[in-house]
Amino acid sequence: MVDKRIVVTRTVPESALDVLREVGEVHVCTQDRPLTPAELREAVRGAHAVVAMLHDRIDADLVGAAGPQLQVVANVAVGYDNIDVPAVTDRGVIVTNTPGVLVDATADLTIGLLLMVTRRLGEGERLLRARQPWTFRLDFMLGTGLQGKVLGIVGLGGIGQAVARRARAFGMDVVYTGRRRAAADVESELQARFLPIEELLGTADVVSLHCPLTEQTRHLIDKPALAAMKPTAYLVNTSRGPVVDERALAEALRERRIAGAALDVFEREPEVEPELLELDNVVVVPHLGSATTETRAAMVELAARNVAAVLTGGAPLTPVRS
Repeated sequence: MVDKRIVVTRTVPESALDVLREVGEVHVCTQDRPLTPAELREAVRGAHAVVAMLHDRIDADLVGAAGPQLQVVANVAVGYDNIDVPAVTDRGVIVTNTPGVLVDATADLTIGLLLMVTRRLGEGERLLRARQPWTFRLDFMLGTGLQGKVLGIVGLGGIGQAVARRARAFGMDVVYTGRRRAAADVESELQARFLPIEELLGTADVVSLHCPLTEQTRHLIDKPALAAMKPTAYLVNTSRGPVVDERALAEALRERRIAGAALDVFEREPEVEPELLELDNVVVVPHLGSATTETRAAMVELAARNVAAVLTGGAPLTPVRS
């Protein structure tokens, strides 16, 4: 029997490679950067399976470069906006993702960012690291408390629900919006109230984004959306960068039309809108939503199990539907 060729586009934990080695010959791209499109096409030639990262563009050209033996693309992410799913699945290739395993890590980071921006923790650390003089006084570097404030969640999926549970523990009220209403038992548990997005933007003290990137959500938070928010409100984004128009956000923050923003993802990642980096009322971190040792290992192990299932004739564990 011919060994199945499995291409992994970045280095991953050995625990995942062990799963893959049981079903095929594993080739890991060891460069410490994303592959260029040409490099990616070359790397996947002859592959039966590809374990891809969120920065890898997977489309019809990539499938064609791999060859007719390609069976599965396992994306190490819950989002799959980097994959042209219809174009890939129309060619008989299964696409999978890694939902569920990163819910808690991303929700934890969301709350961390929320606290950083509302309590001005980044500003405070920068002040001390710059060795600026300071002394305690009652009006020094005042932030905003969370108790009794309204958290507006855009996208009440698994991560959004986990964020809502944490926010309730801080004494926040929860409203949400999305393509459809959540189940009644979810609304009841979270004491969450559904609002149209226009009303949510004008109601929430913190707007937290947890929606996938689609043509409908690209620049969902644009200049009019930012204008609809309270001047005392904060924006938190741990979903996908292009959901926010970064230039419009920078302008709104500079003019204090909203109070602050905390971003884990960026429109042209890894680039960041330069003006955002100059503003004190912005917290930025480099796509750390799922960045715990346990979570990243669980993500790539799930991707590996998806590959193993498909290459041995089984059904994928977490398929993406076109």
